[in-house]
Amino acid sequence: MEELKRTALYSWHVEHGANIAPFGEYEMPLWYTGGAKAEHLAVISGAGLFDTSHMAVVTVAGAKARELIQYCFSKDLDHCVGLKKGPLVIGRCVYGVFLNPDGTVLDDAIVYQVAEKGYMVVVNAGMGGAIAERLEKYNTDYNADVDDLTDQVGKMDVQGPAAAKIVKKLLADPEKVLANMAYFSFKGGFAGIDAAEPVTLVDGTSLMLSRTGYTGEFGFEIFIDKDDFVRVWQEVMAAGEEFGALPCGLAARDSLRAGAVLPLSHQDIGNWLFGANPWLFALPFTDDQKGFTKKFVGSEAVAATGKVLHTLPFAGYDPRKIVVSDETFVTDMEGKNIGRILTCATDMAIGRVDGVIYSVASITEDGCPAAFVPKGLSCGFVQLEEDLAPGTEVILTDGRKKKITVEIRADVRPRRTARRPMKEML
Repeated sequence: MEELKRTALYSWHVEHGANIAPFGEYEMPLWYTGGAKAEHLAVISGAGLFDTSHMAVVTVAGAKARELIQYCFSKDLDHCVGLKKGPLVIGRCVYGVFLNPDGTVLDDAIVYQVAEKGYMVVVNAGMGGAIAERLEKYNTDYNADVDDLTDQVGKMDVQGPAAAKIVKKLLADPEKVLANMAYFSFKGGFAGIDAAEPVTLVDGTSLMLSRTGYTGEFGFEIFIDKDDFVRVWQEVMAAGEEFGALPCGLAARDSLRAGAVLPLSHQDIGNWLFGANPWLFALPFTDDQKGFTKKFVGSEAVAATGKVLHTLPFAGYDPRKIVVSDETFVTDMEGKNIGRILTCATDMAIGRVDGVIYSVASITEDGCPAAFVPKGLSCGFVQLEEDLAPGTEVILTDGRKKKITVEIRADVRPRRTARRPMKEML
């Protein structure tokens, strides 16, 4: 068994009471002394800081780098930005998937255009080598420079409505950097990534600031030279103290992303056909949704008609959840086995009033009672052989005594802030 890796912050995590567990080849914090619930709620009401240095970065450069990514990546880089589907340009990034030829998922990723002929691809822990290998496999006709920067980059996520106020305190020129910064845009660079528009902290440290995240809430992902990482993490923590910012582990990350209907690669998307799920926006559909705007690895398989498994979000009626395993499954209300559970977490920021789901961020104009205090709801994804309409109830079970009734949903946690205009968050 290979020895697990540690990020540069491992000692800091241990010193601050983190519960450490294996995840994607790394020893990572699950939660700290205050617990996952406090961390989850901090991201909804203030801010949370996540060590995401286990994520992998791959760079692709050269005259035909864009063409190589276009063929290997699902999203059409020429038609992907904003409601008008403009082209990817320097300073913008886009989410999509790398598919295998049979239409199954190798990994999901965000692709950043960092230069006229340069791109950065951010993938999941342990996947840098696999994605670099995939790009090299099809690189014969493109002659691009592919570089796997796994474990060479420091990365942290500052997530929550106070994120801009925290970052503003540390930037050398915050008004210029943050002004009108759009969702899925970025500025700056770090070692190995030359910046078209440099961003620095007050002390001169260079970084890339990306308005992205994995919580459904407003925030940033910060890429930085590994040698500066621990120091800058501590500076961000100090700047966030007045806003109630907490260090957050993987448990809160999981519950936040589940409530925001965001997939975990190799769990909610994986070695089955990519289709009939909430994330089909990752595919380059034509305006009439009848075809694709380009050919890419796996496109023929996902375009073919045939039986597919349906991945559907759900929300429960209380905080109880089922531990996902090979022994747990989904039944209809009569007890017939109809599928499996992919993710089951508890979003502690939400609850039901007369059947309606509200968040701690909900307001009275939504119909939310002024005295609303959420008890938390289980949520996640199930994979079924047949599609079910939102509002349909199913049962999650361990096949023995534990049974939880949940509701198929189109969405889960309301009042998410990820897409809010920057000016509102400052």
